[in-house]
Amino acid sequence: MTNKIRVLFSDTHNPWFNLATEDWIFRDMDPTTAVLYLWRNQETVVIGRFQNPWIECNTKKMEEDNIILSRRQSGGGAVYHDLGNTNFTFMNGKEVYDKQVNNKIITNAIKRFNINAYASGRNDILVDLPDGPRKISGSAFKETKDRSFHHGTLLIKADLGKLSNYLNPDEKKLVSKGVKSVRARVSNLTDFNPSVTHEQLCDYIVREFFDHYQQECEIEHLDDAWLKTIEPLNKYYESLKDWKWRFGETPKFNHHLSARFGWGGMDLHLDVHKGVILKTTIFSDSLHPEMIESLGAAFQGVNYTAVDVSKVIDGVAVELPMISDYLVELRDWIITQIS
Repeated sequence: MTNKIRVLFSDTHNPWFNLATEDWIFRDMDPTTAVLYLWRNQETVVIGRFQNPWIECNTKKMEEDNIILSRRQSGGGAVYHDLGNTNFTFMNGKEVYDKQVNNKIITNAIKRFNINAYASGRNDILVDLPDGPRKISGSAFKETKDRSFHHGTLLIKADLGKLSNYLNPDEKKLVSKGVKSVRARVSNLTDFNPSVTHEQLCDYIVREFFDHYQQECEIEHLDDAWLKTIEPLNKYYESLKDWKWRFGETPKFNHHLSARFGWGGMDLHLDVHKGVILKTTIFSDSLHPEMIESLGAAFQGVNYTAVDVSKVIDGVAVELPMISDYLVELRDWIITQIS
């Protein structure tokens, strides 16, 4: 039974804070309270719990453009967030949870803009056009024995060019056991009604939430200062921003790199798990077997990042000064493949 309701509104665009707030809602709030949380992120790629960032994202482009990578606790695919997205989160007790209710709250809010949105399948909200439906929202879900959690993103005026830039990775020979995102034809709500804004949409969602539960409550505004007052929230925040969570939780995958240099060909197979290189197999016709042996041993246990791999190769170059030029050339190439 839902005894009361609670509405939270984030005044920060920090993605780790906003995702940590979701965790706090899901793990620590009273499951008999129906919770609505509305928030936006600065430019961020958010991947699902079991996804591989090196497959889903153009990590090199993200680094160049200072785009944050976040990994959420729930499943589902990779999404790009910017201030043109409005994100919603519902939490209910498991016995009263009904995703159709949540979808109706969202679609009714959108219909207030005279946009005929409808829920489709398990995850999506669509709007029809003559040449086919357009996706304007996607959702993901999570539950425990006593509570259920439903969150999603609404495209209001997102930069869809960046969406494709960061979610369509460079061609890499990666083979992974992770979950790949399924791309869909997407549109912004402003394509259907230019007057849609984050503030007005949030107001409509809150009104529909109040109408459904036939009660109202004061809207609670959250900011970074909450981290200092709520210990669990701060703990979740520190965990979500940590490299080990964002990259180190990646499922097993193999990265195959191959190139030919003036001094010989290099064919590398890197077996990676939880963001760490576990095994390296190198095939080469180079006349310097000591380089191949040293690299194979040095890569073991190294974080799968351009910075860490670069440091390893620099270390081998110090040990083998007679071929340091070869190693510098190799390093400069490898970091472009890993970034």
